[in-house]
Amino acid sequence: MRSNSCCPLASYPGQPGSGLGMSVEDVEDGGMPGLGRPRQARWTLMLLLSTAMYGAHAPLLALCHVNGRVPFRPSSAVLLTELTKLLLCAFSLLVGWQAWPQGAPPWRQAAPFALSALLYGANNNLVIYLQRYMDPSTYQVLSNLKIGSTALFYCLCLRHRLSARQGLALLLLMAAGACYAAGGLQDPGNTLPGPPSAAAAAGPMPLHVTPLGLLLLILYCLISGLSSVYTELLMKRQRLPLALQNLFLYTFGVLLNLGLHAGGGPGPGLLEGFSGWAALVVLSQALNGLLMSAVMKHGSSITRLFVVSCSLVVNAVLSAALLRLQLTAAFFLATLLIGLAVRLYYGSH
Repeated sequence: MRSNSCCPLASYPGQPGSGLGMSVEDVEDGGMPGLGRPRQARWTLMLLLSTAMYGAHAPLLALCHVNGRVPFRPSSAVLLTELTKLLLCAFSLLVGWQAWPQGAPPWRQAAPFALSALLYGANNNLVIYLQRYMDPSTYQVLSNLKIGSTALFYCLCLRHRLSARQGLALLLLMAAGACYAAGGLQDPGNTLPGPPSAAAAAGPMPLHVTPLGLLLLILYCLISGLSSVYTELLMKRQRLPLALQNLFLYTFGVLLNLGLHAGGGPGPGLLEGFSGWAALVVLSQALNGLLMSAVMKHGSSITRLFVVSCSLVVNAVLSAALLRLQLTAAFFLATLLIGLAVRLYYGSH
């Protein structure tokens, strides 16, 4: 299936030393006919690994809890994740896994990545502030609007035109996410609808959203879509190895999150409260960030949306196995909608 596009980035080839060497146009085709079997298998494995890591994040974070709370500062986990990604990128360049560009390092091309880091940082902080103006269930349902905002910026910034079939597929993804968030999992001891966290206290938190919360949520969805598409555009426009681009991005990410962590006021130390599970969370998030950067360079922001949506299935299965939560009818409906969306978007006409 070919995307209708007037943008030259649609056929951007994988660059030497970029790791995968795949054509964006081939990757965006449902069957990837332009890829050889080894590359197609590697691409598929990468997407499956990323899906698994996305899905495992929440269950692993739940295993970190001590007395029902995360024992470390969230800013510590974010900072350590960015630092791990930066070190992995630097290591891959130093040992020659990815080729260093000829001549002097193009440091001028690093500046645009500051905006990417700023957008991602703003979004991470907005998530925290949003919880003050709405309940978690409402946030989980409404945050699926970022699928629509990503598709909007994808069409505007990259000049891709989505067919009616593809648009319907993305609407199904939004519906699947909302359906799962509304009650895909249930605590056996809680007969109330909604996610298990809804009854964490003596009584469930009532559904609510303030006008300011709705405004912040719209801003969150817009920034989420813009950050994803802007980073994709940046990575495809620059003819640089992926590891070097990541080095630029994560350097700004470390600096930004270091400032946020230092300005967060008194609290636990950087590594205080960390356990083996917490270290696994940081490592998995770092590796998944690197995989997602490859998806952005060789695939698209839309591919990332499908990976995140498919990870809901992994999240539910792991939550049921590790946290003894029950799968509900809403989970199976969400799974069906995701399957239909994948078929509509990537299936043959």
